[in-house]
Amino acid sequence: MGKLALAAKITHVPSMYLSELPGKNHGCRQSAIDGHKEISRRCRELGVDTIIVFDTHWLVNSGFHINSYDHFEGVYTSHELPHFIRDMEYQYDGNPLLGDMIAKYASQKNIRIFSHHIPTLQLEYGTLVPMRYMNSDNQFKVISISAFCTSHELSDSLRLGQAVVEAIEEYDGTVAVLASGSLSHRFAYDHIAEKCFNDYTREFDKQMDHRVLQMWKEGKWKEFISMLPEYSINCFGEGGMHDTAMLLGVVGGENYTGKAEIITDLFASSGTGQLNAVFPLQ
Repeated sequence: MGKLALAAKITHVPSMYLSELPGKNHGCRQSAIDGHKEISRRCRELGVDTIIVFDTHWLVNSGFHINSYDHFEGVYTSHELPHFIRDMEYQYDGNPLLGDMIAKYASQKNIRIFSHHIPTLQLEYGTLVPMRYMNSDNQFKVISISAFCTSHELSDSLRLGQAVVEAIEEYDGTVAVLASGSLSHRFAYDHIAEKCFNDYTREFDKQMDHRVLQMWKEGKWKEFISMLPEYSINCFGEGGMHDTAMLLGVVGGENYTGKAEIITDLFASSGTGQLNAVFPLQ
């Protein structure tokens, strides 16, 4: 019987990669990088062999999708922000067995889902950025699940999270699950992009994010799930916040009683709200 060892909501801002490079932004995201390394340390202590990432940079227009290929290798440049991420090398092993098991259990819940073994289906930076800091030695196998869902219901994403847990229970191993995406995501308008490199685009989003974070710390999950659709719409949630719905499905939905542990404090990046937070497992 498998074990779910860790669940977290994490940032993947591309300025983390920029933070490594010489220049005016060197070190600007060190706290976020340190948060990723702390999550990696915990995964290693817990004996995790596979990390599942709900990736809000994998855009899909129909169905839910799992990248279940057995090996990922390449050099990545962001088409969205090539001035932030370019020529980033990566190499990770996949976990086709667990990916297919997730698809099996999700299908049993009448979720339209596809598990892919396609060599040319590459990873997006919602997976690649955190794996750069958590998995540089290829310690963990990687599964990426699409979480930028343009025509999907948040309730289905929550049920997909439940299916992930059922698959893990059948799997012979130990797994961590990461929801890779922001809180609010009103990306900075181009004419204020430089100004908002370390700030929010709108005060409304900043205040909403702080309130949501307080709810997470207090364990008000029933209330948060109730407001999630409106929060996502009104604060431009990244990928529709399907990663967050999936994560909540993993930890128990409205029945979850844990209180979020903040690993990296809430910070603004290019107008958006970011953090690293572990959701303690019951």
